[in-house]
Amino acid sequence: MNWMAYDELAWTDDILAPPETYEEEALFYVEAIINRISAQNVTMLHLGCGAGGHDFHFKEHFSVTGADISEGMLALAKERNPEATYVTGDMRTIDLNRKFDVVVIPDSITYMTTLADLKKTIVNAARHLKNEGILLVVAHMKEDFRENNFAYSGEKGNIHITVFENNHIVSDSTYEAAIIYLIRQEVELSIHHEVHTLGLFSYDQWMAVFGECRLKIDEMNMDHLYDQYLLEDGEYRLKMFIGSLTNK
Repeated sequence: MNWMAYDELAWTDDILAPPETYEEEALFYVEAIINRISAQNVTMLHLGCGAGGHDFHFKEHFSVTGADISEGMLALAKERNPEATYVTGDMRTIDLNRKFDVVVIPDSITYMTTLADLKKTIVNAARHLKNEGILLVVAHMKEDFRENNFAYSGEKGNIHITVFENNHIVSDSTYEAAIIYLIRQEVELSIHHEVHTLGLFSYDQWMAVFGECRLKIDEMNMDHLYDQYLLEDGEYRLKMFIGSLTNK
């Protein structure tokens, strides 16, 4: 899992997706959590925290601990959010030996490419929850997934970056995100590319995993998060799952 986008090209995140671009999305999650939790001084574990764009807004409401497998992204997260705690770790296996009021995985669980890995992640997230703690996950449903093309761009000083991404289903449970970076610094152009393999699971599979982990889940469609980046007439459907542990 050594992705160029998250290590040697991690610096581009400041140009392509500065923290303010996460505000509307992050505050939607904040409201959903606050409406479901009565704890004071709420502690949050963010699995797959990336460069800390969500955490820039989460930290205003919660005491944030972030975990990610990519050192390049963690370096950015620490710089953006010195108030938060960041640790290196795989969301499937990390053990912080403590429990949190909230565990969130808002945008990285797609890197689980097998049902076994998905189960490990949700089991591990639930293991880090306090009694009556809240889990929030955002994911694709296989039934709703569409093959799409995206374009992202940003500039800062003499640097201009354009990224093209193509999503294409390659098996019954995976799709590929083929990504091309065009980076111009002054008049010099560099081109970088890589392919990320990502997981696709059905609604019934998701609900079965939540049930096995004794999680009572509510759901909400989040279909418009990436509309501004879509090319052609694509659809990028997402679902937010939010719930808590149950004794049943």
